Amino acid sequence: MTGTNMTAMDLPELPFRATTGQACDWLAAQTGTPWTLARLLEAGLTPYVWLDYDAAHADLFGDANGGYAAPIFFEGDMARLAAGSEDVLITITKDVYRLPATLPAPGFRRALHELRFLKKEVERLPAKLAREAEPPPELAPATESKRGIDRQQVLAAFGAMVKIDLEAALEGAGGMFGDDGARVKGSARKSKKQALWNPVTLALGLNDVYRVPVPRLKKAFTAHDFLHPWLDAWEQSLRLLGK
Repeated sequence: MTGTNMTAMDLPELPFRATTGQACDWLAAQTGTPWTLARLLEAGLTPYVWLDYDAAHADLFGDANGGYAAPIFFEGDMARLAAGSEDVLITITKDVYRLPATLPAPGFRRALHELRFLKKEVERLPAKLAREAEPPPELAPATESKRGIDRQQVLAAFGAMVKIDLEAALEGAGGMFGDDGARVKGSARKSKKQALWNPVTLALGLNDVYRVPVPRLKKAFTAHDFLHPWLDAWEQSLRLLGK
């Protein structure tokens, strides 16, 4: 069933438990595309069948002596339906208390026309499909803060570890503090105030040139939130260097 000749305005309201045809017609009117039982199952809808009370399987029914709507969710049972079976075979379902229950072999058989789909699940499906069809959000371009850390962050993380005037060294941008060292190339082109430093390269330089102990540098990467995005790169560098 497709229902492609009907519009949403033409369709009656879905019943609480819709037949396969009702669900397909309603969704076709909402989405403008044909629907089949296989597509309903592929979209994640759970089919149900009504089980009349059977004293031979009293554990399934509990106090529901009139019967209850049993869900079909087992992969094998669903695959058989989706493949175009001529009837419904249920081997695993849930009892009236919604606990999984394996049915006695070979399972329960029902006619295809007995399948039902919950109104609330059918009505939620068009919005779900629309969300899934939306293109993924574009990743924001890399920002300066993702390229490196600024002067104040460098001083906060490493200033107390060296005996030199670290602020003056950053300003002078010589050696390991310049573009040939830890400073991000081009970050100070417009203004020195916009300069950024790669904290991993900088920390390795502080260890190599100024003998700052690795444990102190490790502590900085865990103690400062702005260094957390760099922690993996820092630890990988230490592993490569055998430190």
